[in-house]
Amino acid sequence: MDWPGRFGALCYGGDYNPEQWPQEVWKEDVALMRRAGVNLVSVGVFSWARLEPSPGVHDFGWLDDILDLLHDGGIGVDLATPTASPPPWFGLAHPDALTVTPDGVRLTHGSRDTYCVHAPAYRAACVRVARSLAERYRDHPALAMWHVHNEYGTACHCEHAASAFRTWLRARHGTLDALNDAWTTSFWSQHYSAWEQITPPRATQYLPNPSQVLDFRRFVSDAMLDHFREQKAVLRELTPGVPVTTNFVLGDWAPVNHRHWAAEVDLVAIDHYPSADPPAETAFAADLARGWAANPERGPAADPGPAPEHSPAADPSPATEHAPERGPAPGKPWLLMEQAVVTYTGPRMLAKRPGEITRLSLSHIARGSRGAMFFQWRASRGGAELWHGGMVPHAGPDSRIFREICDLGALLPTLKDACAAPVEAGAAVLWDAEANWALQSPGLPSTELDYTETVRQAHRVLYRHGVTADLVHPSADLSAYPLVLVPALYLLADADADNLRRYVSGGGTLVVSYLSGVADEHARVRLGGHPGALRDLLGIRVEEFHPLPPDVVLTLSPPDVLDGDQGEWDDQEDRGHRGDRPETGTFWSEHVHLEGAEALAVYTGPHTSGTPLSGQPAITRHPYGSGTALYVSTRLSDTAYAHLLGLKPAPVELVRRGEWLFAINHSDEEHEVDGLRLPPGGFAVRASGDPKP
Repeated sequence: MDWPGRFGALCYGGDYNPEQWPQEVWKEDVALMRRAGVNLVSVGVFSWARLEPSPGVHDFGWLDDILDLLHDGGIGVDLATPTASPPPWFGLAHPDALTVTPDGVRLTHGSRDTYCVHAPAYRAACVRVARSLAERYRDHPALAMWHVHNEYGTACHCEHAASAFRTWLRARHGTLDALNDAWTTSFWSQHYSAWEQITPPRATQYLPNPSQVLDFRRFVSDAMLDHFREQKAVLRELTPGVPVTTNFVLGDWAPVNHRHWAAEVDLVAIDHYPSADPPAETAFAADLARGWAANPERGPAADPGPAPEHSPAADPSPATEHAPERGPAPGKPWLLMEQAVVTYTGPRMLAKRPGEITRLSLSHIARGSRGAMFFQWRASRGGAELWHGGMVPHAGPDSRIFREICDLGALLPTLKDACAAPVEAGAAVLWDAEANWALQSPGLPSTELDYTETVRQAHRVLYRHGVTADLVHPSADLSAYPLVLVPALYLLADADADNLRRYVSGGGTLVVSYLSGVADEHARVRLGGHPGALRDLLGIRVEEFHPLPPDVVLTLSPPDVLDGDQGEWDDQEDRGHRGDRPETGTFWSEHVHLEGAEALAVYTGPHTSGTPLSGQPAITRHPYGSGTALYVSTRLSDTAYAHLLGLKPAPVELVRRGEWLFAINHSDEEHEVDGLRLPPGGFAVRASGDPKP
């Protein structure tokens, strides 16, 4: 599909819900959109009850009027199928299509996303409403894209789900013997002798079977994808030239493997609502989306950008001295479909700081987004999300927020040339949704394990030191990256472990953290010592895990410091930017045996568990083929992590795209980088030949 096609380089706008407002507001909305530079809006996302107020009775008049009005204003429409929120009458007519929780409670209508994707009545109704919309608007000039559903993520545990789960399990495992082996059902007398005995992982007496839970999350993702495909097929049949997508929601709760879904959409679209650290979280979300959008069958294709400075922990290798092209192939386009003008901090919603709307939008665009969209256009005056904010806030257009929206709308058309080249990445961080799901299971050595935060830390360290990273799956072609980080990759299939061996053998530098390669794809522990899938590659064997309480900090030192010598982590230059503080480890520790690797750092001092780890390896390095594999058995601070990688801090966000440099200063201080002087909160987009200010 040609995207963004008619919109030129970048799309700009947001969710528009005219059904929430009287018609006299609509004309004002279009006039304000034109003033703000809006060229695309999503319409009808939650409008099923208005479009079909009773079974089989449709009211398209209001939608006809608004599409005509938007087209006359030069604004394209991302028209939604409203299937994320069935109307009240549907639940009354089909109570079996309402969500059932793991506790067996059937939910009722009153919020959104109260449906079961496995219920035949719901699936049929979704196809019907999608077809009715496509038949009516297939030739409407405002139609620019289809927006199927909204933020897929509702899991159901009803009998419809149980039947569909069994069918999925038959296809995945083939036989009950294979399933019993994969799930280790001999434990706690869970052996299944008939398919009908298997149910979704509902509420039970104690710990559920982690392999069953993992397979159920895989199944839910696939089932929801089938629901998407059914609507996509109707829309493709009736409007073959119009792109079809859905908006991916980010969060550990979402049982969706977006990497699999990316192959089914015409463009990857994400919703992103950062909280504690908006700049770093924005970069992470954007790099995730770019990774999903890249064609997994093609290798890296971008021109090389600045690789990390040489690390004291990695010997010179072809991968670091002669870096080939890197970064995922351009693949499909991706788009920031939703963001907010407020920041969610958990207990509070805070207005974004002056200029922050532009800075965060620009960060997404620098990292590949084909535009910047918002939820929503006009802040609602009532309903569950009335304080969510909007491009037109409750204060109206005479407001700081709307003025910043207009400023951003004026900026985006000037970035067309800068967005033509692919994003350049100097490293990769491995990310796997299924490893994340597996580490959410109860019964693990620590209840405080957080896969997403562990991956975020690896990405954040690179981000804060001026290195753009691609977030890719362990099966991806890694050969073009000089550096690959592997944080807590708990699940690792044999084929993916072989992929990592090929990468290092070919000259790459691999940095593996604790809890990687511990279990196979069925969440079964690999025996013989950890990390079972990677012991030969890393040249180590982990005998025991020793999780740490939150208040315990372990000191790490180079091994020769114990003998009174100065180690390579203690040279004068390093002390200058570390402030003479020793390296430390928190959260996790391990009893590591060297089997060909050398220790770069060891544990010092007593261990809280009484285990004598003093002098035992904490960080190791192992040559393998033409490359180097490092292992980190504890959680390093961001500073120590950067020091291990040989990185120096970058005061501003830097992203390179061909000859263009995006520089964004998220701080309250002035900084000069690469000849650019950026005021507090300032930014610059400059081609290499442009004069430096």
